[in-house]
Amino acid sequence: MKQSILLITGWGGGEKLLNPLKQLLEQQGYTVELSNIFNALDEQVLAQQVEQAIEFDVIAGWSLGGELAILLADEILKKTGQAKTLITMASNPCFVARDEWPNAMSMNDFALFKQSFKQDPVSTLKRFGLLVTKGIKTAKSDFNTMQTMLHAQPISLLKQGLAILEQFNLVDILKNYTGQQLHLFADHDALVPCEIVQDMQKINATTIQIMIIKNAAHSFPFIQVEKTCEEITKFIKSSV
Repeated sequence: MKQSILLITGWGGGEKLLNPLKQLLEQQGYTVELSNIFNALDEQVLAQQVEQAIEFDVIAGWSLGGELAILLADEILKKTGQAKTLITMASNPCFVARDEWPNAMSMNDFALFKQSFKQDPVSTLKRFGLLVTKGIKTAKSDFNTMQTMLHAQPISLLKQGLAILEQFNLVDILKNYTGQQLHLFADHDALVPCEIVQDMQKINATTIQIMIIKNAAHSFPFIQVEKTCEEITKFIKSSV
């Protein structure tokens, strides 16, 4: 029996960005539900999301959605003892750099981005979109593709998302998580440096797999959909 997948989107764009990946996974026989980002800093909201996520076999997410997937998988494990299959795409478990986790966005750059978003959300979101697709030859056309898939998000939700990115350090969760985990990264990611792979490979978890998508930007889950789907399905089959 094919498994069910909860697929959580990233910051700024809405769940429609992952709709092509959802459709391709469904063609492979999986049941897939898309989920938007949510305020995981609110205990009540988090508890509701955990209850919904318990029903799925695989918890997956892109970018900020990957961090939320990590958190949900950990909360489910603590609550039920079930270790769900965990998959992240272009997701840094600690998005803002710390001394112990240097391959991430600098605190100064993040503070500037947050201030820019506060002053001019529309322009900042456009600049963010350019960063999502930056790094490969098709960046311009990929950006245009992304624009057709965007769904306007509440400013309050986006502010909450930035707070999560700023505060969360989920590295220890990955170190201690007993479920199968796959972390996909892009070799030309302008938001999550590919050097993070070195740090991820040092995480001493027997159930962890790390893979680099070649010739890819942060946008690979909705630009290189077939490759992303292939790696996800291959991993799920090997984990059963």
